[in-house]
Amino acid sequence: MNFHRKLIPPDPRTVGKDPDYRYTLANERTFLAWIRTALALAAGGLAAISLIPDFYGAEPLGLALLVLSLVTAAGAYRRWALSEAAMRLGQPLPPSSLPKVITAAAALVAVAVAVLFILDQA
Repeated sequence: MNFHRKLIPPDPRTVGKDPDYRYTLANERTFLAWIRTALALAAGGLAAISLIPDFYGAEPLGLALLVLSLVTAAGAYRRWALSEAAMRLGQPLPPSSLPKVITAAAALVAVAVAVLFILDQA
């Protein structure tokens, strides 16, 4: 089964054999850390939309954060599933582009907020 080609991988617990539980738990902790990040982005997006309505560009900013939250949550599941499957099949852990994507998006949001702040002050 080729897990790397699937956008949404199937349940990885159906392949291979159970790895050392410590690795499974570490993989799960990493997944939960990404989910906490997604929740923080969602909270920031909702706050931007609802708490700062007078700020120029609050809606696009909030929507961008909500989309980033969705990408983070979906990427977290994909990363967890691919890593779990690799451990069960005795393969190397697959690379993930999630950290690069989130870093670039967070930098773009920071620049956008700075620009919007400057425009709002003018």
